[in-house]
Amino acid sequence: MPLRTLEGEVALITGAGRGIGREIALGLAEEGMHLGVIGRHRETLTETLRACVKQGVKCVAVAADVTHPGAVREAVRSVERDLGPVGLLVNNAGQIDRAEVPLWEADPLQWWSVVETNLRGPFNMMRAVLPGMVERQRGRVVNLNSGFALRPEWRYSAYATSKAALLRLSDNVAGPLRPHGVTVLDISPGAVATEMTAGMPMFADMLHWGSIPLLVSTVADAARGRLDLLHGRFLHLGQDSIPELLEQAGRISEHDARTLRLRPYSEEDPLARTGG
Repeated sequence: MPLRTLEGEVALITGAGRGIGREIALGLAEEGMHLGVIGRHRETLTETLRACVKQGVKCVAVAADVTHPGAVREAVRSVERDLGPVGLLVNNAGQIDRAEVPLWEADPLQWWSVVETNLRGPFNMMRAVLPGMVERQRGRVVNLNSGFALRPEWRYSAYATSKAALLRLSDNVAGPLRPHGVTVLDISPGAVATEMTAGMPMFADMLHWGSIPLLVSTVADAARGRLDLLHGRFLHLGQDSIPELLEQAGRISEHDARTLRLRPYSEEDPLARTGG
């Protein structure tokens, strides 16, 4: 068996029944992490659990909707009761707009469901897990984000809006977490081949997908603390060079780079003179 660099640590992963969440769970299990896996469908979660325990780790599967605060609190209690304190939270659960249509043609209920899953879900998870991390002065949160957070994308307005809001949420929580030794990162895997992306018309002719193994190894590095210097920042895999970003971490932090904000168009821009 290869060296298991995260032996005995505890990770909690949402949306772990399939796709990226399942692959992250399997990869962390191979590194020796005990796992709490959360998702809406018990059948797929059970399959993930069975695959993970083959690596000799403990695994707890909890069927829960991350948009429901009570269900999230109970899920976290269950995981920590059986496995111990959560050292790594991976907010992966997500939805995408069902149709590539402008906002005024979108199903409003489904639009808001996307936003709730992608934004309220991570909020609920962090609200349940962060108090323990802060008390222990140790922990890491990885929010799975997207390049859609950084640019307009009218075909997927709910998804893009929710991911931009998630980026801002991470930015807002990063400062208060810094003195408590808790790291938060937003990581975009790029377009990777999953069941969700396979159903998106814009990717119908995609030939060169992003690397899921690269994402898994990056999350594992985050769990090891190797990315702590990039606390509060956005990483876009497939385009970013993580070693280069780490080398520039001091300057990135000094200039408050890699956070979501508007830049004044000139010194005369009122935005340059207000904090409101």
